[in-house]
Amino acid sequence: MNTEDLRDLNAFVAAAEEGNFTRAAARLGVSQSALSQTIRNLEERTGVRLFNRTTRNVSLTEAGERLLKSVHPALAEIEQGFAQLGSLRDKPAGTIRISADEYAIDSVLWPLLQPFLRKYPDIALELTTDYGRGDIIGQRQDAGVRRGRLVSQDMIALRIGPDVPMAVVATPERVAAGKAPARPQDLAGQDCINLRLPTHGEIFPWHFTVDGKDMHVTISGRQVFTSIALVRAACLAGFGYAYLPLGYVDAHLCDGRLVEVLADCRKTFEGYHLYYPSRRQQPPALAALIEELRGRA
Repeated sequence: MNTEDLRDLNAFVAAAEEGNFTRAAARLGVSQSALSQTIRNLEERTGVRLFNRTTRNVSLTEAGERLLKSVHPALAEIEQGFAQLGSLRDKPAGTIRISADEYAIDSVLWPLLQPFLRKYPDIALELTTDYGRGDIIGQRQDAGVRRGRLVSQDMIALRIGPDVPMAVVATPERVAAGKAPARPQDLAGQDCINLRLPTHGEIFPWHFTVDGKDMHVTISGRQVFTSIALVRAACLAGFGYAYLPLGYVDAHLCDGRLVEVLADCRKTFEGYHLYYPSRRQQPPALAALIEELRGRA
């Protein structure tokens, strides 16, 4: 296999994984026309059509699926081999790809990563917002961040954050305008702001702890967002009650812009963990991050 073959196969894998030539080209740092020509050249050399093309997306043909199944593991091993060469350098280098939900990135991960990135200027970072329990290996992520109970048992997990208490909050004007909820069930008659988890489309349930037992309430309202930043913004604008991590609204509680209700029913979730595959040989950049976070833990 020559360098051209390796480059073309890498482009083929990117296009297959993204299902879109524009996104694949952006991922590889090339133009869409250059990527399209590379795929055409590969199809001409192999003598088979690898993609079905539409105006917006592409999908693999049967031949393309067979090729992807054959070359993907080999390319992953080659990529890992090059990554391991970085361990021979004085400083770790390479790209770390991590998936995490929005609040984990904002409250835990990004504050920890800033000094790490300054310490290792040859390490690049790619953060993906993901609320699901995705397969980080299949998604070509190096690690993920989830609450402890959501981490698969076949992964190594390192706790990186404290427990996460949740709070039901609203503006003082909103609370004064109606009857403040005395029980979680009372929220059913209130105008509430919901979060739809963008990864799998479900509405995030509002959980509570009552008399030592967990319960959740089905909430309705006029606003549904896929970002907790927008949920908080709508809440601050007086559009209703919101269910958010206490740490995400504590500054607004302190300055009086928001008030908390049902504080005696707070649900507290287990803290965030960094998790990664159980590999004997980690890429140098990820190994450096794990060591840094373990030292802080």
